[in-house]
Amino acid sequence: MRISRGRRAVTVAAAAGLVVAIASPATADDQGNARGHGGSDDYHLTVMGTTDLHGSALNWDYFKNAEYDDSAHNDVGLAKVSTLVDQVRADKGRTNTLLIDAGDTIQGTSLAYYYAKVEPIGKRVEHPMAAAMNAIGYDAAAVGNHEFNYGIPYLRTFEKQLDFPLLAANALNDASGRPAFQPYTIKTVRPPHGKPVHVGILGLTNPGIAIWDKANVEGKMHFDGLVEQAARYVPEMKRKGADVVVVAAHSGADTSSSYGDTLPFPENAATLVAQQVPGIDAILVGHAHQEIAQRVVTNTATGKPVVLSEPLKWGERLSVFDIDLSFARGRWTVQSVGAQVLNSNTVPEDPKIVQLLAADQQKVVTYVNGVIGTATEAMSAATARYEDTAALDFINYVQAGAVKADLTGADAELPVLSIAAPFNKDAAIPQGDVSVRDIAGLYIYDNTLVGIKLTGAQVKAYLEKSAEYFKAAPSPGTYAAADLTNAVTPTAPNGTPDYNYDVMGGLDQPLTYDIDLAQPVGSRVTGLAYGGVPVTDAQEFVVAINNYRQSGGGNFPGVVGAPVVYNRQVEIRQLLIDWVTQNQVVDPATFSASNPDWRLTSGGEPLAITP
Repeated sequence: MRISRGRRAVTVAAAAGLVVAIASPATADDQGNARGHGGSDDYHLTVMGTTDLHGSALNWDYFKNAEYDDSAHNDVGLAKVSTLVDQVRADKGRTNTLLIDAGDTIQGTSLAYYYAKVEPIGKRVEHPMAAAMNAIGYDAAAVGNHEFNYGIPYLRTFEKQLDFPLLAANALNDASGRPAFQPYTIKTVRPPHGKPVHVGILGLTNPGIAIWDKANVEGKMHFDGLVEQAARYVPEMKRKGADVVVVAAHSGADTSSSYGDTLPFPENAATLVAQQVPGIDAILVGHAHQEIAQRVVTNTATGKPVVLSEPLKWGERLSVFDIDLSFARGRWTVQSVGAQVLNSNTVPEDPKIVQLLAADQQKVVTYVNGVIGTATEAMSAATARYEDTAALDFINYVQAGAVKADLTGADAELPVLSIAAPFNKDAAIPQGDVSVRDIAGLYIYDNTLVGIKLTGAQVKAYLEKSAEYFKAAPSPGTYAAADLTNAVTPTAPNGTPDYNYDVMGGLDQPLTYDIDLAQPVGSRVTGLAYGGVPVTDAQEFVVAINNYRQSGGGNFPGVVGAPVVYNRQVEIRQLLIDWVTQNQVVDPATFSASNPDWRLTSGGEPLAITP
């Protein structure tokens, strides 16, 4: 699809969001234009982009110990991306291309965890993601919110290992008020004719970092709005000679915030940046894990189109922006921008990247396959979104036990509850030997454990918020899971994600409740009881909760200002691994009652749900 600055023409095929392969042959004229020397006053620049790599270096599923695959047969990883990049460079001419990333690079896989916690990166240990991105030849990358999960010193170590800048114009030092990272970079591209083309790349990150990683950034950094900082730096980039302005934004396209109005700046603001900040030509979108081949947004001040593209996640896609410029009166002017995404499953892994990371990969595979205990029976998270399961009961049991063991004084007398979300419906603990990867698959995020105090009324309100995850079921009967889960809400226009649905359980006594889907949102939780006794509004509980949720992620009520009684900065996944290592035997009878603690109903009648 091409967006012309003069006529804004749109082709039907590209507007449909087609995934286009690179391999088609070109005519002689096409080759000339592709290599940047079509007409004497024209130049064709290509900017490629990835986002939300989340530690995906190779096409490997550490939780399954097999090559990655999913229902859509996507492939993942920088080794796949590298092959696509090489194809684009061969087609367009390497000197006519740039490669950028929109953040969330160093967290998300067992590979990322291993080099953060088991063998941390440093002077003698290079991060595999840094090694691969350097080898591929990235020109710049935005900072994502998950970059802060392991703390600022760790992020700075990773930054030093890169051959390209990490950009974040809206991440500011608390002490000085100045940018904590380089706000932008201006790359010089030299066409075969005319003056050099100066390409400004602005990095923007997510304001939600202040909430989600409060323990790591509070008192050190704060995060302003994307629109506000873009409005400051785009004119500066123009004054410094940028002919083209591309933004790498770790922020979704569809305006929304999982934290509601807790912060004055929206979480997902890429479209707002395009609409409200003049002078931007293209935005590489990240954070939302969506596939957007091309979206055209009109800037309200200039009337000019801005092209957005988001290449899904994990290296599954590569965004390609094709930017046509013309040279007149001593300067380059952008005439049109088009975008598409390329699919990683159309190409093999780059053997150079595979070989580069072979030793790292072997270390991690050996680590995650190490046996740490046994399970008396299998546990699966496949149905955890819509029915009580031993898999989530296990998480709640370990979390609540860790918090209770640390309580003192009057707090130690309070009943302890815990929340857990169905992060990974593919997670399964097998009967028999249990490995690190089995446990890691059950808890795929690097959240830490926090203990807070809530009243019975707040527990009820929390569960009502969680119940927004479900669509209505006006009458009893049998429903498909997809017809009940992932409800669309004002803060989740694409459907409430699984990670924003929580199951709550009790430690010493069961916490029991029904979710009546015949009732309106906000009045669905019925029969709430602890140990068989109805929960009163004034009753006090200690609740084990993850740091993402406690700091406002998901915008659950009552938790942000709740008294904190436990916060040792211990990762929940590691707590689960340590529990199995210490106890050796995982027996669901220890933590999962024979009768379900919670259930979905309609008009008080239990629902039957099919996968």
